[in-house]
Amino acid sequence: MKIQAAKVVITCPGRNFVTLKIETDQGVYGIGDATMNGRELAVASYLEDHVIPCLIGMDPRRIEDIWQYLYRGAYWRRGPVTMRAIAAVDMALWDIKAKMAGMPLYQLLGGRSRDGVMVYGHANGADIEETVDAVGKYIDMGYKAIRAQTGVPGIKDAYGVGRGVLHYEPADAQLPSVSGWDTRKALNHTPKLFEKLRDTYGFDHHLLHDGHHRYTPQEAANLGKMLEPFQLFWFEDCTPAENQEAFKLVRQHTTTPLAVGEVFNTIWDCKDLIENQLIDYIRTTVVGAGGITHLRRIADLASLYQVRTGCHGATDLSPVTMGCALHFDTWVPNFGIQEYMRHSEETDEVFPHDYHFADGHLHCGETPGHGVDIDEALAAKYPYKPAYLPVARLEDGSMWNW
Repeated sequence: MKIQAAKVVITCPGRNFVTLKIETDQGVYGIGDATMNGRELAVASYLEDHVIPCLIGMDPRRIEDIWQYLYRGAYWRRGPVTMRAIAAVDMALWDIKAKMAGMPLYQLLGGRSRDGVMVYGHANGADIEETVDAVGKYIDMGYKAIRAQTGVPGIKDAYGVGRGVLHYEPADAQLPSVSGWDTRKALNHTPKLFEKLRDTYGFDHHLLHDGHHRYTPQEAANLGKMLEPFQLFWFEDCTPAENQEAFKLVRQHTTTPLAVGEVFNTIWDCKDLIENQLIDYIRTTVVGAGGITHLRRIADLASLYQVRTGCHGATDLSPVTMGCALHFDTWVPNFGIQEYMRHSEETDEVFPHDYHFADGHLHCGETPGHGVDIDEALAAKYPYKPAYLPVARLEDGSMWNW
């Protein structure tokens, strides 16, 4: 069995996606996701110019060997572009192998560890009242867990305030738009949101919050401490993770569970945080961390320290990644939760899939492979559109972390 062709499909059904399709000489094909929000063409070029020529003639069943070839063989290891390209190949190869075996992907990974995958949705509002109302709507839809974000008085376009129902796309302009930030205002306001949510809905549902790398370690520790009475499921990305020592300070001052990792690319980004037990959930995802092959290694390391998975699942990954993530989540023993931002109707039409939502959980299907395909004819009707994520500036004009 040989790889005889591969191609990159770029489409924009509401937002840009980069998809790799690998075809074999036996008529079986697999697809993988290579999307990198705001930098999509960089990964497309990496695949087309540097990866696909190497794949032709290889045996697609040798998933581990091909992963090592692309990682070790490049010499310039790691990084978001390289690891997303590797992830796309890895997803496509697992798709092919599962199709050849006539099994859904989770069976090849080791079978079910659970019947469904608990997911959380995004409840957003321009103010506390709107967010409280949005949380109620998610509860009515059957969600067991909801991430809550609210606008903050005096902050322009505060992070997480959506521009749609159930889904939104922050990459919204051909050049980056500018949002604002003020930590003191956020620290004064955010605890009021969760006090109101618990007063309104009680403690039966999981509540989550995303700091989105906005706080210094001391500020993050302060907010985590103030949120303790409201029993959050987690406080996500409380401080930038480049300096992983910073999480020691946060950990010393709050018992609020911590989650991080959506911007991580390899096990080396996760290693110290996991081994030093500075986090409770690791949020690396299939598309960002080199595919299923590498994400398994991260999850196995995490399991030694009772750290659970909480994979990123925003609209900046395609249904291909979501399908793979759900098969992974269905198998992985130390599963925690799965983020689930719903895609637009146009995206779902371009990427037909067999996973479904019921009673606060997503369920992967039983189709051989990862259960997601691409309608190339329909994809061609949505050409690429340049789109950047916003940037953030403080009131004095200084650049900050978006």
